[in-house]
Amino acid sequence: MDRIDQKILALLARDASLTSEQIGEAVGLSSSAAHRRVKALEAAGAIMGYRARLSPAARGNPSTVFVQVTLTDQRQATMLAFERALAATPQVAEAYLMSGESDYLLKVLVRTGDSYERIHREILSALPGVHRLMSQFTIRTLETED
Repeated sequence: MDRIDQKILALLARDASLTSEQIGEAVGLSSSAAHRRVKALEAAGAIMGYRARLSPAARGNPSTVFVQVTLTDQRQATMLAFERALAATPQVAEAYLMSGESDYLLKVLVRTGDSYERIHREILSALPGVHRLMSQFTIRTLETED
């Protein structure tokens, strides 16, 4: 990966909707050369995908709750069963395998009209291998650059 590829990645990280023409202009390439570079970066796995940043209103004005999950044990079968069930849980926006006191950190979105109590009781507590859940509610989300 050279300097031009790094510039292209930086541009797309700021605005994934840039056209090949705009990228090429910014890095000193033709639009077709910029397009080829982007496709090569995608094929190499440097670009893993594109997403739209939705407004809170478009997402149903969710509240965010961070949940630390401790499993009953750390056997591979326990962790795999938990992760598979978690993948089918739409309320969990992000999940991280952690070091330290808890095993996982979950970012849970509670949409308007739903309650975290229901999600905790009926969904998170029912995931395989869960021993303990510790929840922290956000007060405000700060917008930062990705």
